[in-house]
Amino acid sequence: MRYCEILRTNINVTSMPETVAYIGEQIDALRGSYICVSNVHTTVLSYEDEHYRMVQNSAAMALPDGAPLSKYSRARGFRDAQRVTGPDLMAELFRISGQKGYRHFFYGSTQQTLDDMRAILQRDYPDLVIAGMYAPPFRALTAKEDQEVTARINDAGADFIWVGLGAPKQEEWMYEHRGKLNAVSIGVGAGFDYIAGNIRRAPRIMQVLCLEWLYRLMQDPRRLWKRYVVTNTKFVCYILRERFVK
Repeated sequence: MRYCEILRTNINVTSMPETVAYIGEQIDALRGSYICVSNVHTTVLSYEDEHYRMVQNSAAMALPDGAPLSKYSRARGFRDAQRVTGPDLMAELFRISGQKGYRHFFYGSTQQTLDDMRAILQRDYPDLVIAGMYAPPFRALTAKEDQEVTARINDAGADFIWVGLGAPKQEEWMYEHRGKLNAVSIGVGAGFDYIAGNIRRAPRIMQVLCLEWLYRLMQDPRRLWKRYVVTNTKFVCYILRERFVK
């Protein structure tokens, strides 16, 4: 797929229909690889950290979850670049899973969130096959534990592994497990919390106006102020420096 380089990270130029169609057509080829759902935060991290940039650029796809990324791509001449958010991608793939026969594994968050999410998914998508769920402990797994979890995921016969560990942890996890899993991994950050109802999504108008970050910030200012205020400022400064400073 096409991409636009943004702060040295390759962000795909795509749309939701194009992304869903591509994943469906390439599902077998994508097994063992991973998809990043990228935003301003991860793009700034990639710019500042060479290793994390390699992780992002090693993905089969880096989707423009953050509205500023697709907006920047359009400004660079990719007029058809659209936003593809993690929660919306999940909903689209869940919606067609019954007819496609897709199986889903969920890795991350807490057991309570997974339990709440399971109930909501079974209500909203009765044909959805949940192949398994796993809430890892808040520590690094031992080598043996990791092997057991990897085997558990593979034995479940999943087509998609939804990874909700937050950035950059989820991308590091997917990179470390590339080639070890018989499914495509997709990092969706707070996607589990959205489904479970722990976090409310911004109204559509705020999403369109690139203000979803502000809505999140208002819900949890103490934890998110640095991520959004500082990172967004850095993004603008880095973009200006890349474009105009020779």
